[in-house]
Amino acid sequence: MAMSDVRPKLREMMASSAERHSIIEDAQGLAAGGMLATLGVMLLSGAGLLTGGTAGVAFLLHYATGFSFGAMFFAVNLPFYYLALKRFGLAFMLKTFAAVALTSVLTETVPHYIGFSNLDPLVAAAFGGLLIGAGLLALFRHRASLGGFGILALYLQDRFGWRAGLVQLAFDGTVLVFSFFIASYYIIFCSVVGAVVLNLTLAINHRKDRYIAM
Repeated sequence: MAMSDVRPKLREMMASSAERHSIIEDAQGLAAGGMLATLGVMLLSGAGLLTGGTAGVAFLLHYATGFSFGAMFFAVNLPFYYLALKRFGLAFMLKTFAAVALTSVLTETVPHYIGFSNLDPLVAAAFGGLLIGAGLLALFRHRASLGGFGILALYLQDRFGWRAGLVQLAFDGTVLVFSFFIASYYIIFCSVVGAVVLNLTLAINHRKDRYIAM
């Protein structure tokens, strides 16, 4: 293929509009979402907290087995990619896979460069929940997610009009029930606060009809 044929295609791929993100914008959105979620996970993990969704399942497995959170998070999300492909298409599945992989890697590497010497569980829950929620917002707006229950929540929002944040809150509550087996009541209370902050951030700020870009 001649260079004269390649350049128009490259310009088309890099162009953005009110209805569609460019490749650069998608890449930035996925990176920003993964980085924000990583900081939120670090706050929760540093305070010994949990959360809902597949991240919560990964936390439970991490605390129970000693295996790293990143490895557990990546593994737990594997079964959900088929639903992502079937319901939302190849692009959504690939971007979600990239976001999950990036977050898994970052949660393993960033703690070597950033640490917290003093974390109050309640404060960590509030800020951690907000950071993860902001990260998910960035991913949702670029047609991606952090996998698992987030995919199911988006599916139910598209199918029935249910708010993604409220749907995910119900799933998160189920996961947190299992935390009674490994955590104190105060840690569970703080974890619930973090989950509420996360999902209220989504419920208040994410509506499909307010953001149309793909």
